[in-house]
Amino acid sequence: MPSRKFADGEVVMGRWPGGVLYYELQVTGYNDASRVYTLKYEDGTELELKESEIRAQSQFKRRKSQSSSGSPSRRRISKVQSRSPGRPAKGRRRSSSQGRDHKDDKEKTIQLVLVLFKLSENNTRRYNGEPDSTERNDTSLVSVERNLEPDLEIEHEREEKKIKEKIFKTIKTSKTKELEFGGRIGTFTLIFFLPATVFYLLLMCKQEDPSLMNFPPPLPALESLWETRVFGVFLLWFFLQALFYLLPVGKVVEGLPLSNGRRLHYRINGFYAFVLTAAAIGILLYFQFELHYLYDHFMQFAVSAAAFSMGLSIYLYIQSLKAPEEELAPSGNSGYLVYDFFTGHELNPRIGSFDLKYFCELRPGLIGWVVINLAMLLAEMKIHNQSTPSLSMVLVNSFQLLYVVDALWNEEAVLTTMDITHDGFGFMLAFGDLVWVPFVYSLQAFYLVGHPTAISWPVAAAITVLNCVGYYIFRSANSQKNSFRRNPADPKLAHLKFIPTATGKGLLVTGWWGFVRHPNYLGDIIMALAWSLPCGFNHILPYFYVIYFICLLVHREARDEHHCKQKYGLAWERYCRRVPYRIFPYIY
Repeated sequence: MPSRKFADGEVVMGRWPGGVLYYELQVTGYNDASRVYTLKYEDGTELELKESEIRAQSQFKRRKSQSSSGSPSRRRISKVQSRSPGRPAKGRRRSSSQGRDHKDDKEKTIQLVLVLFKLSENNTRRYNGEPDSTERNDTSLVSVERNLEPDLEIEHEREEKKIKEKIFKTIKTSKTKELEFGGRIGTFTLIFFLPATVFYLLLMCKQEDPSLMNFPPPLPALESLWETRVFGVFLLWFFLQALFYLLPVGKVVEGLPLSNGRRLHYRINGFYAFVLTAAAIGILLYFQFELHYLYDHFMQFAVSAAAFSMGLSIYLYIQSLKAPEEELAPSGNSGYLVYDFFTGHELNPRIGSFDLKYFCELRPGLIGWVVINLAMLLAEMKIHNQSTPSLSMVLVNSFQLLYVVDALWNEEAVLTTMDITHDGFGFMLAFGDLVWVPFVYSLQAFYLVGHPTAISWPVAAAITVLNCVGYYIFRSANSQKNSFRRNPADPKLAHLKFIPTATGKGLLVTGWWGFVRHPNYLGDIIMALAWSLPCGFNHILPYFYVIYFICLLVHREARDEHHCKQKYGLAWERYCRRVPYRIFPYIY
């Protein structure tokens, strides 16, 4: 077997996968079996290349770039004139040695180290009033060996756009190396543990004394957990929301660029679907439909939703086996069946233009959560012979209604979340969207039906203020992030400062994101506490949501930290030094 050509630690020039641009990289590893090198860019970004895609630094000449005398947004690229391989030099006869020289020149890949880090850094300095690096003796540009006409000027913005498109078009989905959730054993366990947790919480809420000491709760007969009519109602609900999703109302927007540079289109009509659902529920109530039917068959609805999510997950995995490599999820392409089934193998599974993941993210489960809460409110009034719902129930319904309406009103923002851009659509998201969200997030309302809790108006006012504070932090932080991701050059964001990265994106270091690294999570936790407080302090069960939410967000925060460190490298380390606190200021 031939020996390796480049040693660990050696600095080489590596070609971007599938492209013509070469970058200065450091060798960090080598796979003898596949003869593939692992290399690292200066900001920490890693990639794998074959030996044929790597050149020694000695093959490239480095020259100082000359900044153009015009606007800072324009620069002149230093050039090397080269005659065409098809023509001899003027005044010389062609020879076999010249032919070989021309062949060697042809084999030398065109060289341009103009990384997005520099481009973004220059933009940042202009936003903050600092001089552009092109106004100083910028030595980051490398000679371009190409058949170009002399004195060709390329506009700065055009350079940036061209390189970004090249990068997006040439990146290929690689195998998932680092497994989350405990790997294969952990994900296999979670497939059974998550449904068991939901059923346990619902059974506990039905007990007169839902104390954790009363474990395990009495188990119902298996035949009582399934009713075909209930499953039919669930299917009707799911396909009704699918119908609303297909309605040609609302604007169509583009998502973030995929690894192949393509942008998917999404119709933003979740709020319209909510309004139509509210009208349909109003009609049912007008015709004396007993909505508390949901409360009476709550466990059966949960079982139906779990069965449907499992069937959907199996369908998604089978379909993902036919998907092209570039359409697979970066987090669910491990090659292990159970792991990929759980995390989701395909990133954006679609039936025609119907995006299954995007649809399930906000429609059946999130809107269903509000309908379940309303059913619990009506069930409380009926069971306790009340003419009006309790103040605790009103607070829980109002707070969570605000949360859902906000998500649907700002539906476009979900397109920038990790669920859409990074995670595949498998059992984890299918079960989470269709079972966990509607049946666990409504736990407080379900608890209050069997365990009414009276609170005073001053206490209710204090809880309301707490929820408003959490909501303000959550919404303003998310809006700031989404606006910046969509258009960093927006004049409204001119006061924000950020650290540029090699990916072309920036890391905000002022505003909410300069306060803590995940201010939206801080707002989420404050709101979760406000949703649980109306249930009183007799039992810890209503606070399961708060405990779960803290654990979930700490896990997601750790996930985000790891993902961002890999993605942004040294820029992320600078950001962490600038913003030391993760979720809780001065604590964590």
